[in-house]
This record gives sequence, C-alpha cells and structure tokens, in this order.
Amino acid sequence: MAGLLIKNAEVWQRGSADLRVAGGRIAEIGSLSPLAGEAVIDADGGALLPGLHDHHIHLAATAVRRQSIVCGPPEVRSIEQLAERLQAAPGSGWLRGILYHESVGGLPDARALDAICGERPLRIQHRSGRMWLFNSAGLDEVLRHAAAPPGLETDGGRPTGRLFDEDTWLRSALGGSPPDFGEVSRELAAFGVTGMTDMSPANDRGTAAHFAAQQASGNLLQHVLLAGTLALGSGSAKLHLHENALPVFDEVVAFIRAAHGQGRPLASHCTTETELVFTLAALAEAGPLRGDRIEHAGIARDAHIAQMADLGLAVVGQPHFIAERGDQYLTDVEPELVPFLYRQASFLKAGIPLAAGSDAPFGSTDPWAAMRAAMSRRTAGGAMIAEEEALSAEEALSLYLADPNDLTRQRQIEVGASADFCLLNRPWLAARQVMDSSLVRATIIGGDLVHQAPGERFAGI
Repeated sequence: MAGLLIKNAEVWQRGSADLRVAGGRIAEIGSLSPLAGEAVIDADGGALLPGLHDHHIHLAATAVRRQSIVCGPPEVRSIEQLAERLQAAPGSGWLRGILYHESVGGLPDARALDAICGERPLRIQHRSGRMWLFNSAGLDEVLRHAAAPPGLETDGGRPTGRLFDEDTWLRSALGGSPPDFGEVSRELAAFGVTGMTDMSPANDRGTAAHFAAQQASGNLLQHVLLAGTLALGSGSAKLHLHENALPVFDEVVAFIRAAHGQGRPLASHCTTETELVFTLAALAEAGPLRGDRIEHAGIARDAHIAQMADLGLAVVGQPHFIAERGDQYLTDVEPELVPFLYRQASFLKAGIPLAAGSDAPFGSTDPWAAMRAAMSRRTAGGAMIAEEEALSAEEALSLYLADPNDLTRQRQIEVGASADFCLLNRPWLAARQVMDSSLVRATIIGGDLVHQAPGERFAGI
C-alpha cells in the first residue's frame, strides 16, 4: 500500500487523532488531511490498538491441526467416544490425533489402540505435546523407514507404541514437508494478531528458512520471532522440560551458559512445580541474562515468584487454560496447588513482566477469549480458580501488547514505529465490556491492510 491515512481514531493511550502511514511506519499523528492518492480508513471513533502479539505459539503444529482429529476433552471423554471418532474418519491413510488426555483412557499401548482402530496407521499426540501413541500399523509404518529412536518405549524388547520427545525423528521417519501457514495466519489476522513468537523446541535454521519462504510468498502475514535450538543461533533458546524425565542438571546449566554465550536468553517450559524449581536452580547456578523467561509457569508458589523476581525473569502464560482446562485441573491437580495455577496478578505485583501466548495447537488461537479468561478466572463449568489472580481489561490487553524483544516494555503507537494495528469497531470503554474477537474491524501489518471484518469497505483500498 503506497500510503494510508486513518481518520477519526481513538489512538491507544493518546485519544482522538488521525494517523498517517508511509513506508510501513507511522509517519504522523495529529489532525491530518488526505494526500492525493492516499487510501483512507475512517475509524469512526473506534479504538486503534497496537497489533496483538502471540508470545507462545507452535505455528506448524497449528497448521497441521486442520487435518487432525481431536482426541481429548471436552470433545472426547471416553475410549468409546474416541473409537467413534477414529472409525468415522474418512480416507484410508494415516490418522493423526491430537490433544489426547489420559482421562479418556489412560495411556493405551499399540495393542489397546488396535482394538479400537487397527485397520489404518494411527498416531495420537498427547495434550502436553511430549508424547505420541501409535497403533501397530502406525508403528510398522514409521519403523519401516527409520530405526527405533531412544524415545520409543519398549517392554521386553518390544515397542509399546509410546514415543516420548522424538518429534524430529518422527518428522524424518514420516518424510513430510513443512505445512503451509496461510490459513492459520489469516485466522490470527482476523483476531488482530500482527506478530508471533514461535516456541517450538526443535526450531533450527531449516525452520527459519521455511518461515522466511512463507513470509516471502505472502502465506505468512505476521512478524515472527523464533525460539528453538542452540543451532538456530538467534531468539530465545528453548528448554523443554518434563518432570518425569528431567535432564542432567549440569547439562542444563551448560545449555543455559551456551545460550547466554550466544547472547540469547533462555525460555524454559515449566508447567509443573518440579519443572519450575529445577529451572530456577539451574538459572541460579548458570547466572541469569536479561530476557530469560518462564513459559507457562503452570504452578508457582509465592516463594517461586520471589525467586523469579530476584533473578529478573519474565513469564509468558496461558490465561485461557483456566477456561479450557480448569475443570480437568480441579479433578487432576492436588487441591493445595489449585490456588497457584496460572497466576497473573501475583506476578505483576512482584514486578515480573507478564505476557501471554496461545500455546496453539494446545490451546485456542483467540487472544480475546484468553483476555476474557484472564479477567474472569472461571472454568467452562463455571467454577472460580483463584479469583484474586484476575486482571482488569487493560491488564489483560497488556499481555498482548508487550514488546516481544523486551517483555518489560509495552509497544506504543508513536511516530517511527512499525505500522501494526488492530482497529476495533468501537471506543475502548465500550470494547472493554465485550472483549470479543467480533470487535476487530481491521488488522494492519507493516502498513498493509491484511484483514477487514465482513462487510467493511474502506476508501481507496
């Protein structure tokens, strides 16, 4: 777009103003008149926000989800329901399940899965993202193309069908090509999302090349930061812990020091208390670096929060997990730990920078649903979890306005900044009563209009 003028906007934290975009950046803010040939958007008093940023997403897995079968709550709650879904799936090749939880039927081995789906090769990903469950046909298919990896569980020398932390091996064995991001990118744009941080732990330079190609082709609209392996060479270094198989402590300290030696902060996956305690100990030993962050912080006691503040850490949480998984948490989590689930206000009171990400495909991509959850702290069933952790509408929005390169800073609409906006269809005081994706009238990335609500038409665009 050659030039863009946004008229009559309620500019975030500035008030009523017009705004001119040139060369993908904000050129002027004030009382402005259209230039010859300039496209014009009349905001009609609607709030003009900095574009939202999803600070924790797995984009490739989210794109692949479109071809996957949901195998866990709330859609599936029993083995019988799982069997119905799998047996009703069209086609004759691989079946790919996602979001399985052991509440459906434990952790079935290959023989148990054969009993409900034995004709087609099947692989089902656990909701944690750390485990795949295969039936016998699926096992035969992947082992036909690659030798069994260390993460493939065996019993008496025979594979059980449970595969742990071997996504890189699995991609190689399946021989698949990276997915197209177009559909999910457009979906995120419709929510007002103009940027994302991809937190997939296996991200490397090959991943970076695919993201760059998708952006160059126009399939990927958003700005992207990648976290990942040490080999990636940039972005946060992702440490993906699992409390049932924690790595050697000294090796983790060495990993952190190697990342810091590259000038890269740590991003550590900590959904459980054990994982958080382990990470804090390792960071205390290695020494913190500005930008080190805890992903999820699923359970954090007051003492942990104090230590996090002392180390200068940030947190990227998933407020929507209270709404999406809260009823299951109330069943699975020890009652004594429930008040410490996905805390929010306590982090802010301790001076800990707090941002939010979808963790898609393991959670909804809708940031507005997450903001509502951050404000309500209610489960889908209506139960309240730690009401004292609830945020105001402004605090909830701020989780998506944090600068992805510096979570201590909130992005502003100011001259010289990248022209990334989320335009709402009403002023903020009215919008904060709704907090729904239907508020998004237009999304602009780098000065280009990438989404407009159905029925919208803007002059010269």
